[in-house]
Amino acid sequence: MEYLGVTYNVKHPPVLDPNFIPFGVWMEAYRSGAKKRVAIAVERLNGHISVRQTVIHGTPDMAEADYRYMERYVKFLLWAIGGFRVYICGCDHIAQRLRSAYTLDGERNFECAFFQRIYGRPLEILNLPLNECPSASEEPLPIGGHWDGCRIGFDAGGSDRKVSAVIDGKCVFSEEVIWDPKNQSDPKYHFDEIVKAFRTAASKMPRVDAIGVSSAGVILDNAPMIASLFIKVPHEHREEVKTIYTRAAAEIGDVPVMVANDGDVTALAGALSLNVGSIMGIAMGTGEAVGYVDKNKNLLGWINELSFAPFDLNEEGIPDSWSTDIGVGSRYFSQNTAIFLAARAGIELDPVLPPAEKLVVIQQLMEQGDFRAQAVFETIGIYLAYAVELYSQFYDIRHLIILGRVTSGKGGEAILRSCLTVLADEFPALNDKIQIMLPDESTRRLGQSVTAASLPIISRQAEV
Repeated sequence: MEYLGVTYNVKHPPVLDPNFIPFGVWMEAYRSGAKKRVAIAVERLNGHISVRQTVIHGTPDMAEADYRYMERYVKFLLWAIGGFRVYICGCDHIAQRLRSAYTLDGERNFECAFFQRIYGRPLEILNLPLNECPSASEEPLPIGGHWDGCRIGFDAGGSDRKVSAVIDGKCVFSEEVIWDPKNQSDPKYHFDEIVKAFRTAASKMPRVDAIGVSSAGVILDNAPMIASLFIKVPHEHREEVKTIYTRAAAEIGDVPVMVANDGDVTALAGALSLNVGSIMGIAMGTGEAVGYVDKNKNLLGWINELSFAPFDLNEEGIPDSWSTDIGVGSRYFSQNTAIFLAARAGIELDPVLPPAEKLVVIQQLMEQGDFRAQAVFETIGIYLAYAVELYSQFYDIRHLIILGRVTSGKGGEAILRSCLTVLADEFPALNDKIQIMLPDESTRRLGQSVTAASLPIISRQAEV
């Protein structure tokens, strides 16, 4: 197969998605024979900088392939790391073209608006000579693993909210409730639902010593700066959204609160259960939530929003409903993925059903042995194998834990089998290096809320 003059090989093309072009596979093929050295540096808060060295061809006949590679590579780094300044070092013409794309009225306007809202400053693309590339400056952060006392753990998903009551590391109560935050414009709806969950968990314990929250979105200092959960809330209510978890916790009492990205909590769940590091967590629910902890079980300080990162280079794909870009992770690792593939497999779903209930229908068919549903989940497993290959180019992954609504039941088992089959055949080195874990059903569905309970540190011993 060929794309932009680059010949690549996909040994396991998905039957339900024959035009799939895995970015990681194409990227490896593209770099074969490329010799012109370039570097990309991404700067975020507190002077932290991540640097990547790579190569391009730099010849006229490969000009479009060079730009496609660099444009997708830069976009991946932004959504993996986060930042407000990108240095393109050693390639003037590509830097200039990227600078035009990354404007509020350019091709990458979504990123510009998104990161400006997070960091409170415009996103910049700077052009430097290769020898003036900034030096890397990273600072990993410890997270979670605190189990003392009576704790509430809350997981705010896009289709369901989960809450757990945890006493000295033992989960004494867990509850999962369907809700619809993404279609609610009144922040009071979100606040009331969160408080209701907190109070339910609090009623199962003698007291509350701490509250931990796993939430979709980019989290800075316990504030969801941007999150799909609140996508319909008007901008003038942004401050209410940013303080929503701390205000809800205050309804329970004056206790420590910590809010973390749901993907990071997924990774933490795996690290705590396996007692290992270098672990990535992928939660497949309303969207794709990704987190990572390093070999020392610390966070990198990255945003890990791979839901918006490039995955498929097929330019005829369906755009993401929020970013409008084609080929990003949310289209391949979410309940909408299953719904889209079900239509291709010939499964008719009632259009009036909400997405979470459509997924349930597909999963019920899977439990009944329906071959069409089998094809849906096997395709997601193929996607996952190629995601492992791509993500391994940016993260040191030794363990992968997959969670979320999409992985429930026999569908999750089919996803794992299909993924392992592709890895063993096409990427044997990764198959030997990475352990992929599909936890038991309870952990898959409620593990993030229990793990979230361990996030805060209790500064003093609570009184009995």
